[in-house]
Amino acid sequence: MNEEFIAALKEIVKDKGISEDFLFTAIEDALVSAYKKNYSKYTNNSQNVKVTIDRVLGDIHVYAQKKVIDGLWDEINEIELEDAKEIDPRYEEGDVIDIEVTPREFGRVAAQSAKQVVVQRIKEAERNVVYEELLEKEFDIITGTVLRKDKGNVFIHLGKLEAILGPNEQIPTEKYDFNQKIKLYIVEVKKTTKGPQVVISRTHPGLVKRLFELEVPEIFEGIVEIKGISREAGSRSKVAVFSKDENVDPMGACVGPKGIRVQNIVDELNDEKIDIIQWNSDPTIFIANALSPAKVLKVIIESEESKSAKIIVDDSQLSLAIGKEGQNVRLAARLTGWKIDIKSKSQVDNVEEILIEEE
Repeated sequence: MNEEFIAALKEIVKDKGISEDFLFTAIEDALVSAYKKNYSKYTNNSQNVKVTIDRVLGDIHVYAQKKVIDGLWDEINEIELEDAKEIDPRYEEGDVIDIEVTPREFGRVAAQSAKQVVVQRIKEAERNVVYEELLEKEFDIITGTVLRKDKGNVFIHLGKLEAILGPNEQIPTEKYDFNQKIKLYIVEVKKTTKGPQVVISRTHPGLVKRLFELEVPEIFEGIVEIKGISREAGSRSKVAVFSKDENVDPMGACVGPKGIRVQNIVDELNDEKIDIIQWNSDPTIFIANALSPAKVLKVIIESEESKSAKIIVDDSQLSLAIGKEGQNVRLAARLTGWKIDIKSKSQVDNVEEILIEEE
């Protein structure tokens, strides 16, 4: 190895974004293995040898680590006290010292034997760099490019790796055309032996949350807080919001001037409807709000323990409160955490009349 080799390594460090210390340490470890493989007669344990590389000139030095003993009996792992003092008079019995044992032809052997290991370590380092970069984006939004579709999966290019958008993570109304740019929510980043794996989603409620944080300054600044989200991706979401500043209307902040803020999010989610709900610590108020756009006449808490409530609405509001295929009440129940039983006013009146007649 020489100065040109060192320059080449430093170019790799620069191009691949790998730590210089990591790469040199990896090479030194590889050279230890190469030495043990080709010069095993000089060593018999993993602690006996170390290799150092001059990071300027590229010179390689192999050292046998030997313990200073008064009365030598193991020439491989020990050195006589008298011999040690000839090297440095300050050495005492029990010290561990480095004795250079670099073979004359080791440079050639090192280059041949270490190449595969070095390449592997470089790959590992590159994977680790990608993993760390993605880990910083976990629970955040990333923009990807659609590559292809196969067996229900959509393959997405994320810059330094390819990720799979599984069927359950796809919005049913979206097509995912080749070369299409889409925003994705990173649910999880995993480190595996084959490199980082990323779980991405277009259906996760976290995507809606992050879009609001990016679109609404009051949320980003912490003035308005998202208290909860219930979502049926591609169809409808309900977002509960609360303002820490009584002078800031949380719903108005999320809607934005002329509705532009929420419309930008709706556009990103392929026209998914979004209900912005005023959060309240009083469950009767929160449940009534959550059933928007329906108007609620009364909320009756039936059980605090089981979190169940009966909702009374005008007959004209019943279908709106329940929603198409029960979607509105289903999303409201998820958002509030309460079991919701909706009754029309006439249904309740009839029950009351029957009870009065029976009495």
